[in-house]
Amino acid sequence: MPRSTPRTPGPGSPVYVISVAAELTGLHPQTLRQYDRAGLVSPGRTGGGGRRYSLNDIEALRVVAELTAAGIGLEGVRRIIELEHQVAALRARNAELLARARDLQAALDQTAAALAERRPNLPALRPRGALHRFGD
Repeated sequence: MPRSTPRTPGPGSPVYVISVAAELTGLHPQTLRQYDRAGLVSPGRTGGGGRRYSLNDIEALRVVAELTAAGIGLEGVRRIIELEHQVAALRARNAELLARARDLQAALDQTAAALAERRPNLPALRPRGALHRFGD
């Protein structure tokens, strides 16, 4: 029977027990529990209720620790993290909309060129280049 190659857990896989997560972050296990209760990090849970932290959770804990060390309270940290998530979502949406605008501009340019080929004697409604081009 062929042996299966063990898979390396991904960054979102909750595999680290609280003692290991505490060691990796330099925080006390009670501090990790406090951050969990405050909703600043949401580790996975075992069937028995034990916490399991992923690499993403470890990184989030380091960010929380850095912000609290700078004197920011837990409520302020929560708001900062929330705003960072909103900014990331807005940037992604902005990129989607820019790509869509470029696609629409290309389709409009193609349609205008095709129309100009078919009807070269039609007067132009706007001088060429009068439309705002996205990305220029």
